[in-house]
Amino acid sequence: MVSRKFLTCYSPALTLYSLATHPERQIMNANVEGKTVKVGDYVCFKSDVEQSGKIIRIEAGRAYGRTLTLENLNGFHGDYIGGQTVTTVQAADCWVE
Repeated sequence: MVSRKFLTCYSPALTLYSLATHPERQIMNANVEGKTVKVGDYVCFKSDVEQSGKIIRIEAGRAYGRTLTLENLNGFHGDYIGGQTVTTVQAADCWVE
């Protein structure tokens, strides 16, 4: 059985569960390439292909800085997250155009 801690990092539904039970982890902004971003801003990232998403949540990461929950209503691309409309990435793995 996979632990809840592991699933929280990869499942949008469980990420929302985590925020509901740990609201202190949600924060207002993050640094991406030295620029401050906030909920509602768009960032780019690479997961199979370069793509972008709108920030809908920012959390204090458990070990690696800020975690961004991104949304793309048209769906993301690629084998790993293709078809999903919400994904979670590390702020350090993103850039702003």
